[in-house]
Amino acid sequence: MNKKTEVFLRKMLELLPSTEAAYRESITLHDEVLETVIIEDIFMPEIIKLLKEERNINLLEIIFEYFEGISNDEDAHLINVFSVTVLEILGNDKSILEAVRKYMGTKTFQLQIEADRALGRI
Repeated sequence: MNKKTEVFLRKMLELLPSTEAAYRESITLHDEVLETVIIEDIFMPEIIKLLKEERNINLLEIIFEYFEGISNDEDAHLINVFSVTVLEILGNDKSILEAVRKYMGTKTFQLQIEADRALGRI
């Protein structure tokens, strides 16, 4: 795992502190940090839940502002991990994708379209 991905995971733990125990359990279970597993199985269900409930709008705005910064990063590994975990999962459900568009920045939206194209969704 590269340094920027490590920073990303720490930031997600900061934004979603309720995921700390599951994060630690994943590391114990796999004897290492499996970044895609942690993002897909721990962080994204929490983000999807927030999007469905639309209760904590401020947190969603903060998360997607952070995601816009990630989308504009030049680290190829980080962008790849972000695209194949966060963006692909957001595209799995059309209603979630519609709900999330209002939070996405320009670059995040562009990467989402690219992720859907890569999967043959569009």
